[in-house]
Amino acid sequence: MASAKLKYLSLGILVFQTTSLVLTMRYSRTLQGDGPRYLASSAVVVAEFLKILTCVGLVFKDHSYSGRALSSILRQEVLHKPIETLKLAIPSGIYTLQNNLLYVALSNLDAATYQVTYQLKILTTALFSVSMLGRRLGVYQWLSLLILMAGIALVQWPADSPSDPQKEQLTAGSQFVGLVAVLVACCSSGFAGVYFEKILKETKQSVWVRNIQLGMFGLIFGIFGMLAYDGDRVQEHGMFQGYNMLTWIVVALQALGGLVIAAVIKYADNILKGFATSLSIILSTFISYFWLEDFEPTSVFFLGTVFVIMATFLYGYESKPAPNPSRA
Repeated sequence: MASAKLKYLSLGILVFQTTSLVLTMRYSRTLQGDGPRYLASSAVVVAEFLKILTCVGLVFKDHSYSGRALSSILRQEVLHKPIETLKLAIPSGIYTLQNNLLYVALSNLDAATYQVTYQLKILTTALFSVSMLGRRLGVYQWLSLLILMAGIALVQWPADSPSDPQKEQLTAGSQFVGLVAVLVACCSSGFAGVYFEKILKETKQSVWVRNIQLGMFGLIFGIFGMLAYDGDRVQEHGMFQGYNMLTWIVVALQALGGLVIAAVIKYADNILKGFATSLSIILSTFISYFWLEDFEPTSVFFLGTVFVIMATFLYGYESKPAPNPSRA
């Protein structure tokens, strides 16, 4: 009974985090009204800082709230193992790029289109898992990847619109920028996720310590990126220009979202994760249409969404991969 409650709690948390992050980020970047817009590069830096603080707090809790034990763990695993720590620089840099790209994507795509298209990360993760970890996918998983590609192609199918040609050209340009950002983010997400998983399997260190190492590099890369692309604006109006309550909610959701998912994922099997993703897509579509009013779904979009949801469930159907002869 308790296990079932934890599963449903995990489902609720996954749906809430995924949906709320996408919708609040989209709203904060495009629809929150007049005034200067906050810098996406700044939000990424602040999110990494909050993530580090949260992970330090979790390590502190795991060691009976002992400051001495916390200091010892951080010295041993971060300072005294520089090679192991440097290994995290690669996925950290890619994650930082990905986080910036998500802001670009949601500044140019509606939440529903973004949500469905971003599921392409299932394909990239699967391909990197096969090439980097030597995994073998089952028949249902390969079939689900084909359905996934067909669904995303339908979602991106251009809709007929009688609008002004100049406005239509501007919209098409924005959608192209958003689509490219999502595709690059999917590739970076797949590679970084598999690379990080490989590192976790090769060591026995706490996932929270690994996230501290990731966050440290992410903070450094994020600051360099912010100064490189928005340095003049930061000098003129400060790092927190355009921040309001909604901005801080977006930053907190981005910082804590991955950690929350990591904490509850052990209670949620592949089928439940697929169900959570599907619910999140449906909720994003309805809220984008009825509340944000920046999205008009077509029959082709709905068909593509159904394909993507089917593929998400089908990919999780075979939870046990086929045996790998090379590892026997």
